[in-house]
Amino acid sequence: MGLRSRSRLTEDSMNAMGTDGLKRRAAEAALAFLRPGMRVGLGTGSTVAYLLPALAARGLGGLRCVATSPATEIAARELGLAVGALDQVGELDIAIDGADQVDPSCWLIKGGGGAHVREKIVAAAARRFVVIVSSDKAVPELTGPVPLELLAFGAAGTLASVAPAALRAGAPPSPDGGLIGDYLGPVGDPAALAVRLSCTPGIVGHGLFAPELVSDVLIARDGAVTRRAGGKPAG
Repeated sequence: MGLRSRSRLTEDSMNAMGTDGLKRRAAEAALAFLRPGMRVGLGTGSTVAYLLPALAARGLGGLRCVATSPATEIAARELGLAVGALDQVGELDIAIDGADQVDPSCWLIKGGGGAHVREKIVAAAARRFVVIVSSDKAVPELTGPVPLELLAFGAAGTLASVAPAALRAGAPPSPDGGLIGDYLGPVGDPAALAVRLSCTPGIVGHGLFAPELVSDVLIARDGAVTRRAGGKPAG
């Protein structure tokens, strides 16, 4: 499918159902992976906001959840879900989260909400990581910005070393107190950029998620949810 056809499909889908409807559909589709007694990682963001009430309504017994942000933890607890610390819950059976962009090889950009470091830790701790997105998040190639979490100490120098980059205006700190910024240059080869950002002193973490972290991507389009397999086997 050409880029113009892909764009037309996305536009038609969004017009027919709306972004919120597609997010809800993707979130509800992820419930098929859940079973009673599972240890579940809960992501952060607008698509996960539809997952939480759907998960609570399912009434699966014995779930133990880990939240990637205070906002998700508060929302989950208000819905009656049991939420604990990752170190207490241990290895997760599954983690479910959204994404800002997904390319055809399942590279992701995450971190629009500034929780990408915790989100990556939870994804790595899960035997299966399921990504839920509306069709507008599926892109032919990743483009910036790429979210960053930085130490406050020497932040100006850190940003200069990966220029073009800047702190995100008005952004609250990360859940662990880090500064939130963005790499603003081209992504190009996401693997090479991920190495560059990971190796830069002062960067706590970045929003590029490799396919090896991803088990499944559920993409909601008008009329269907399609599954794209990532590089992480569903253990």
